[in-house]
Amino acid sequence: MEQVFSYIIGLGAAVMMPIIFTVLGLCIGIKFGDALRSGLKVGVGFIGLSIVTALLTSALGPALDTVVNIFDLQLKVFDMGWPAAASVAYNTAVGAFIIPVCLGVNILMLLTKTTRTVNIDLWNYWHFAFIGAVIYFASESLAWGFFGAIICYIITLIIADMTAKKFQSFYKDMDGISIPQPFCAGFVPFAWAINKGLDAIPGMNKVEIDAEGLKKKFGLLGEPLFLGVVVGIVIGCLTCETLNEIKIPYILGLGIKMGAVMELIPRVTVLFIEGLRPISEATRNLIARKFKGADGLSIGMTPALVIGHPTTLVVSILLIPVTLVLAVALPGNQFLPLASLAGMFYVFPLVLPFTKGSVVKTFIVGLVVITVGLYMVTNLAPAFTLAAKDVFAATGDAAVAIPANFDGGSLDFASSPLAWVIYQCSINLKWIGAGVLVVITCALMILNRILIIRNQNNMIAKNSDTIETTE
Repeated sequence: MEQVFSYIIGLGAAVMMPIIFTVLGLCIGIKFGDALRSGLKVGVGFIGLSIVTALLTSALGPALDTVVNIFDLQLKVFDMGWPAAASVAYNTAVGAFIIPVCLGVNILMLLTKTTRTVNIDLWNYWHFAFIGAVIYFASESLAWGFFGAIICYIITLIIADMTAKKFQSFYKDMDGISIPQPFCAGFVPFAWAINKGLDAIPGMNKVEIDAEGLKKKFGLLGEPLFLGVVVGIVIGCLTCETLNEIKIPYILGLGIKMGAVMELIPRVTVLFIEGLRPISEATRNLIARKFKGADGLSIGMTPALVIGHPTTLVVSILLIPVTLVLAVALPGNQFLPLASLAGMFYVFPLVLPFTKGSVVKTFIVGLVVITVGLYMVTNLAPAFTLAAKDVFAATGDAAVAIPANFDGGSLDFASSPLAWVIYQCSINLKWIGAGVLVVITCALMILNRILIIRNQNNMIAKNSDTIETTE
C-alpha cells in the first residue's frame, strides 16, 4: 500500500491531477471527451505554473545570492524552499499513508455533516504530511505525527467551509469551489482580525484601492507588469557593488523577467478555471438533483486557481524586497528567505476575500504575517533540520541536503501559524497541548455542523433550490 501511494505521489501534480479530474468527471456524468479535456487543461495549468515559477526562481535566485554576498547577510537558517518541505513530508511513514488517512477523515466528516468540502487537491496533502513528519521526528512517535496531521486536516476543512461563501463571492467563476490548503487557511484569522482593526480606523476607506483602481489612477505605473519590471530593476541594481559593475543588459533583463512573471501567471490560471468549470457545474447540478434543499458541497481545490488576481500579484511583488529587509532587520530572526519567495503568492488567496482586494489592507496583512512567519520558521528550524537530515540519510534526495553549519527552513509550510501552533502544542505542551487541540477541534466541528444543519433547514423551510455554503 505504501508503495502504491508513493508511486501516485511521485507522478507529480501535473500528471496526478488530470487523472483525478478525468475520473471524477466520468463519475459525475460528464462525457469522456469533456472530462479528459478538463483534466488535461488542469494538467497544462500546473505545467505552465511550474515554468513561470521556475523563471522567477532562476532569475531572482542568483540576483538575491549576489545581494546576500555583497551585504554580508549571515543568517543561520538556510532557505530550502517548498520542494524540500514536500520531500520531508512524503518520504516518511506519515507521508506514505497521508492520502488514505485524510480521505477517510474527509468521508467521515461528510457523513457526520461536520464539513461540506470534498478535498480532491491530493498533491497539496503534503502540507498535512509535513507537520506530521516534523512532529514524528521531534517526538519519535508515529502516533503523535498522525495526530498532528489529522488535527491540521480537520481544522483546514472547517476553515475551507467557513470561507467558501466569501471565496466564491469574491473570485469570478469559483462557484462550488473552496480552498482546503493549510498554508492559506492559517492566515485567515490574521486577515479577519487585521481587516476588522483597519475598518475601525477613521479615513481608512479613503485609501482603499484595489489593483484595478491602481490601473485607473496611475495608468501603466499601477499595473502588475510594470511593478514587476521596476522591482526587478531595483534588485538588479543592488547586485552591483560599484558603479563600474553596473551591467545594464543584466539589470533590464531581470526587470523584464520579473514583469513576465507578473503577466504570465494570470494567463496560466485561466487554464485552471477553464478545466475546472465543467467539473464544478456538473457537481453542483448533481447535488441539486440528488440532494434538493441540502447544504451544498464544495470541491476542495488548489489555491493556484486564484493566485493570478491582480492584487495578489501587486502585493506579492512589493513584499519581496520588504521581506528581505525584514529578515535582516528583525532581532532574533535567523531565516533569510530566498528560494521560498516564489511562493509568496500563496499567502493571499484566502486573505483577499476579507480585504475585498484592497491593495493597502492586503499589504498590511501580508506585512504582519510575513513578520510573524519569519520568527516561526526560525523557531521550527531545528525540528525541520532533524527531519530533513533523516530523510537525506535514507533517500539521498538532494532537495533536502542542508549546507554545513546551517539549519534548514522554508516559508511554506513552516511559516504557517496553523503548523506552528499544532507543533508547539504536540511537542512542548504534550498531553495538555493535545487536549487543548482536541477541545478546539471538536468545538469547531460542532459549530460547523450547527451551521450546516441550520442552512439545510432554512433551505427546506423556504423550499429553495438554491444551494448555499456555510460561513
